[in-house]
Amino acid sequence: MAEARNTTEARARDGARGSPGVPFGAGPLRYLPIAEHGLIGDLRSAALVGTNGTIDWYCCPRFDAPSVFASILDAERGGSFELAADVVARTKQFYFPDTNVLITRFFADEGVGEIQDFMPVVDDSREADRHRLIRRVVCARGALPFRALIAPRFEFGTAPHTVQVQDGQALFESSSLRLALTSTVPIEVAGQDVWSLFKLHEGESAVFTIDRIGGDVTPRFCAVAEAEREFNATVRYWRHWLSRSRYRGRWREMVHRSALTLKLLTYAPTGAIIAAPTTSLPEQIGGERNWDYRYVWIRDAAFCVYAMLRLGFTDEAEAFMGFLSEYVRIEETQAPHLRGPLQIMYGIDGRRELPERELPHLEGYRGSAPVRVGNAAVGQLQLDIYGALVDSLYLYDKWGKPLSSAHWDSISELVDWVCDHWDQPDEGVWETRGGRKTFLYSRLMCWVAIERAMRLAQHRGLPADMVRWGCARDDIYRRIMRHGWSAGRHAFTQYEDSDILDASLLMMPLAKFISPTDPKWLATLDALGEDLVSDSLVYRYDPQASPDGLQGEEGTFSICSFWYVEALTRAGRLDEARLAFEKMLTYANHLGLYAEEIGPTGEQHGNFPQAFTHLALISAAFNLDRVLG
Repeated sequence: MAEARNTTEARARDGARGSPGVPFGAGPLRYLPIAEHGLIGDLRSAALVGTNGTIDWYCCPRFDAPSVFASILDAERGGSFELAADVVARTKQFYFPDTNVLITRFFADEGVGEIQDFMPVVDDSREADRHRLIRRVVCARGALPFRALIAPRFEFGTAPHTVQVQDGQALFESSSLRLALTSTVPIEVAGQDVWSLFKLHEGESAVFTIDRIGGDVTPRFCAVAEAEREFNATVRYWRHWLSRSRYRGRWREMVHRSALTLKLLTYAPTGAIIAAPTTSLPEQIGGERNWDYRYVWIRDAAFCVYAMLRLGFTDEAEAFMGFLSEYVRIEETQAPHLRGPLQIMYGIDGRRELPERELPHLEGYRGSAPVRVGNAAVGQLQLDIYGALVDSLYLYDKWGKPLSSAHWDSISELVDWVCDHWDQPDEGVWETRGGRKTFLYSRLMCWVAIERAMRLAQHRGLPADMVRWGCARDDIYRRIMRHGWSAGRHAFTQYEDSDILDASLLMMPLAKFISPTDPKWLATLDALGEDLVSDSLVYRYDPQASPDGLQGEEGTFSICSFWYVEALTRAGRLDEARLAFEKMLTYANHLGLYAEEIGPTGEQHGNFPQAFTHLALISAAFNLDRVLG
């Protein structure tokens, strides 16, 4: 009996580490492609589920908390929740229609089964602190054996934990976090882990549930009937939320999936929207361009407010504006030449300190080290954020609710600061670590900050030093036209008096700085198309021509590809715009999700999924739809 149990335990450990029925050994099978994942969440935390049924990224209790499962960053030490059919099977993954409930289906000779993964969305009651994650296994046809291995690794795999199993419940306890696993099928302990082998016949189901416990939240068993109720309630929540969308255009499925994804990336307690739910997924396999994106970037503000209001999600736009009002405050700095009165990013709870450190014990996705948590870019000077922030306030006043007098006081103070500091070199929109330059995009967005503030003042009759603001606005315009335009390159350039192109320039007509049919802009659009566009995909810039302080190369940047679509649309090149947009849609993963970048053979690289990309998709679809009629 002991020998049989050891064999079963070994099979549970080894078999569940790869594709169903295939041992997870050395080599590329140790890591699924980044795109082979779906996202679930409860508006406070999130998990990535692979097409093999494995949860290999989960942070609890918040997006920015240390990981519980992180095998996507280290297949051996990161921890995971493996669940799959215990036979050779092909898989298919999809979302339950119009929801964020994820289905992973297994097709085998013996039958068809599926895993339904979801996290119930709970209000601000104490149940929200449970962060319940439900994995419901269903046999749809025939009969299938399944295997499960639950192997948490707390604090990014650095904190030891104990495990106890009693009455179908396992308690994982570390110094900082306690998780309760309940199961409707027998489970057993294997060292620090828990495993199970079970068989389901047609119509039968099994349920695994993970709860965070502590304080007023106590362990609670989740029976099959309760899982069914939770499933139905979660489906209703997402469908009710999505029903508020006003988008009825050609690309409804992709736009709505982007909206659902953005909602998943929202931290409900503060209204913050994170850039991505992951850290250190590489921009280049084996490279060092690995960053932590589990924070709130001011730069995303205008895009977020625009997208949400255009689709009709006024509550989300208002909540994000609430975050900006509550936490993004003007603060005096002793060294204004080093950093402006605002940070470029904040924690999801509004905190300002985000110290960056490396985790050398984790090998990184497919050996892409270092793994980083925190983000040192928080201390950079990036002048473009002031344009993004003021533009978001302008849009909210236009399509949402009128701004308060306190908002206007803050805007006025920011614009006064921009008038004094717009001509400084900075690290720029791409957060380069190769030294400051006089980036054109930073100048452009400083112009946006002043111009939008002047519009607001005129529209609302608000007090403003219009003479001073107007002089600064005009100075920026002339500076860009004189020093940002390269006669030799016949295009606007990355920074002043250079010949280097940059995809951030695509924002020039989108920000209404220049007419989308101005000859200088059309020449720039053509130059960008020749140098930075590859089959509709757009590179940010050439790091060889413009060193950014980092080694290696990167793929095309997905947000820039959608900016390109919008620039073509505004230039009246509708056939090109529609083709570029349709091509870009083919690079989404099987669920309609995008990572930050697309590699040379079409694979997705970088943190996943990325909010900025989905925001840009919504904007491009909305504006292209409107012009096509």
